[in-house]
Amino acid sequence: MRNTRSSPRSSIWEYWTSLVACLFFWIQYSYEMPHVIRIGGIFEQTEGPVSLVSAEELAFKFAVNNINRNRTLLPNTTLTYDIQRINIYDSFEASRKACDQLSLGVVAIFGPSHSSSSNAVQSICNALEVPHIQVRWKHHPMDNRDTFYANLYPDYSSLSYAILDLVQFLKWKTATVVYDDSTGLIRLQELIMAPSRYNIRLKIRQLPLDTQDTRPLLKEMKRGREFRIIFDCSHQMAAQVLKQAQTMGMMTEYYHYIFTTLDLMAIDLEPYRYCGVNMTGFRILNVDNPQVASIVDKWSTERQLPAKPDSGLLEGTMTTDAALTYDAVHIVSVSYQHAPQMTVNSLQCHRHKPWRFGGRFMSFIKESHWDGLTGRLSFNKTTGLRTDFDLDIISLKEDGLEKVGKWSASGGLNITEVPKRKGMNITDSLANRSLVITTILEEPYVMLKKSDKALVGNDRFEGYCIDLLKELANILGFSYEIRLVPDGKYGSQDDKGQWNGMIRELIEHRADLAVAPLTITYMREKVVDFSKPFMSMGISILYRKPNTTNNGFFSFLNPMTPDIWVYILLAYLGVSCVLFVIARFSPYEWYDAHPCNPGSDVVENNFTLLNSFWFGVGSLMQQGSELMPKALSTRIIGGIWWFFTLIIISSYTANLAAFLTVERMDSPVDSADDIAKQTKIEYGVVKDGATMSFFKKSKVSTFEKMWAFMSSKPSTSLVKSIEDGIQRVLKSDYALLMESTTIDYITRRNCNLTQVGGIIDSKGYGIGTPLGSPYRDKITIAILSILEDGRLHMLKEKWWSGSSCLDEERRETGPMGIQNLGGIFIVLASGLVLSVFVAIAEFVYKLRKTAEREQRSLCSAMVDEIRLSFTCERRVKHRAQPSAGAKTDAVINMHTYNDRRLPGKDNMSCSTGMTPVFP
Repeated sequence: MRNTRSSPRSSIWEYWTSLVACLFFWIQYSYEMPHVIRIGGIFEQTEGPVSLVSAEELAFKFAVNNINRNRTLLPNTTLTYDIQRINIYDSFEASRKACDQLSLGVVAIFGPSHSSSSNAVQSICNALEVPHIQVRWKHHPMDNRDTFYANLYPDYSSLSYAILDLVQFLKWKTATVVYDDSTGLIRLQELIMAPSRYNIRLKIRQLPLDTQDTRPLLKEMKRGREFRIIFDCSHQMAAQVLKQAQTMGMMTEYYHYIFTTLDLMAIDLEPYRYCGVNMTGFRILNVDNPQVASIVDKWSTERQLPAKPDSGLLEGTMTTDAALTYDAVHIVSVSYQHAPQMTVNSLQCHRHKPWRFGGRFMSFIKESHWDGLTGRLSFNKTTGLRTDFDLDIISLKEDGLEKVGKWSASGGLNITEVPKRKGMNITDSLANRSLVITTILEEPYVMLKKSDKALVGNDRFEGYCIDLLKELANILGFSYEIRLVPDGKYGSQDDKGQWNGMIRELIEHRADLAVAPLTITYMREKVVDFSKPFMSMGISILYRKPNTTNNGFFSFLNPMTPDIWVYILLAYLGVSCVLFVIARFSPYEWYDAHPCNPGSDVVENNFTLLNSFWFGVGSLMQQGSELMPKALSTRIIGGIWWFFTLIIISSYTANLAAFLTVERMDSPVDSADDIAKQTKIEYGVVKDGATMSFFKKSKVSTFEKMWAFMSSKPSTSLVKSIEDGIQRVLKSDYALLMESTTIDYITRRNCNLTQVGGIIDSKGYGIGTPLGSPYRDKITIAILSILEDGRLHMLKEKWWSGSSCLDEERRETGPMGIQNLGGIFIVLASGLVLSVFVAIAEFVYKLRKTAEREQRSLCSAMVDEIRLSFTCERRVKHRAQPSAGAKTDAVINMHTYNDRRLPGKDNMSCSTGMTPVFP
């Protein structure tokens, strides 16, 4: 009986023992086996005959497979997924698919992307406390209460600041913002509010909603000369915009496009690399990291999607959405490492029973950090938005997209672009470019070539500017097409502010360069850019050659100016008077009147006042006289006067011959002042040219008066072209104001025209380019190059030389003035001064000897001699009687007497021949 009773108890004990053991082994086995967690993905599929898998779905699978393969992130856990596909904008289907995934037990739901479907899924995740992960931009109001939400796409406000910083760095004053849908205005709100805080003028435009044909919009922007454009659209739309912009001629150096899409690298930019367009964008994919680059290459290799014809996209390129999806899967996996014991329950949407680990897991996600494909991942713990991120600034170069800078929320914009090759040759940026050249017909700058054959294209033209253009093309390596300006004008601004001529062609970008005699002015420089001047000139007057002057009865006086004749007369009177005084003053000009009578006290002087004037006249007329000076002082006067008359007579004779052989011109006007003071001769300028602008804007009274005259008679004063002005100058009494270089060319070839007066102002001809053109500096460097090696001078000599007028023209000889003969008067005055000092020396020396001989004082002898020399009215005087001892000193020399005999007297037969006796 005992054994029977104990059997059931032992059986129960064994049962519980085995049950506990099994439970222990199951728990131990469960810890050793890898856990399995499931994530859910809801992705949109495109509508059409063939549904295409989205890039986000492919990246979702790619990330899960990589995590399970590597086992470094989740070594004891297997990551599985459940993917559901919905139609775009189907929020009801999105809600149903989300509930299906929650019933399977998922730790997080990824997607969908579009706003309506995403909001529906988000509300369910908030109710059941399951993390909802987004990778596309989504607007979140300030009072957003979606706590179970994390978005890896950069915060829209930060993106807007990045765009604004870039616009400010580029120093844009005007810009056009083109957005795809209304959400673009939210994304760009910081930029749109910039005009109120910064000096930026914005124009807002919207892309077509129901079509991808943007050509009407592009045409309108081109007509409005909107060259700085910001596009806020998807990269698929951006590819279409670029293709259509190229057909519209808007992919040139003058346009600068900024794209807000982060997928600019996914667009096929090969057709635009060499067109010179400025294209800037942003990139969050950190391709500079070698690990990221290897993952992106692997993705491109594994991705198998059919190519879309004419899409303008690069197939196989990892887009930003795909990269963000890849990083989102990894950030969820990293967060799961912090809660390995977390269990997942099957949740039912209709029960409203939340996941008890959902709040804790959402906190782990917001607190996690991960260096992914798009840089460092971190979230705002309150909003779940990604605010701390870095953006690469990328720009299109000839080698493709290149990183030129970096933007971060903390550091702002940092441009790091440096030239790839220092000392790069100037031909690199213009090589193989085809430029449109606008010009105007004007000799000798641009002319139609004369030929027996029919010429087409650039071969139709020749001239100075054409040769200059060829030199620039050889240096810079570009090709060109020459087009004549349609209205035949250089370019001026009307009262409404509108420009015409070549300036308008440049403003509207119908031409790349204006190669012509285009004057650089202040008003033109405000709307176009100019190179350094290739030719300097000024404004002068073109007038027909005046009639020759008729020779009068007194034309023999013309070789010298009236003031010279007056100076010659004064010099003659002065020399004659000085000669008279010096001759009376010098003791060596007095001699015995009766040399045969040594006892005579009468001495004689040949240079009376009349004889002095006669001596001057004889020398001036190159005939001489019988009067000869004897003293050194008077001989100095005579020699200087002879030298003076030699120069005067020689100059007069030479100039008289020139006056008799050259026909002198008598012009009625000689300067701009002469023209302004009269109204008989009409004058004007070429209409709508730089010369007209000069007079119109001038504040100088003379030029204001001239413009008032021209503007009062516009029909007669203003001419349409230079050729019309030349014909009018030849046929009527008209003067044309124009550039001096053109006048020089015209007067060399038309002997009936001449330049009147000097140059009024100083200007220069330059090559015009559109405002902000990248060609200007290259053109300037090339011009300086050919200027320094002399080729510009050779070109001018080629087109300005070869004239027959200059060979036949004899230069007009003008009368000689004081500037020509002033030196000889100075020499004459110096000789007279020298003779005075010599005469004084002679006078003092002789009186000293006389005073010693007569035993008198020097002062008394000087007083007596001065009194006797200058109080006598005749040419003889009585000398003072010498002492007895002095008389014995007289020496008779007949030979000396004969040399000093009186003029007009017969030879004396006195054998004693006495020498002159001086007082």
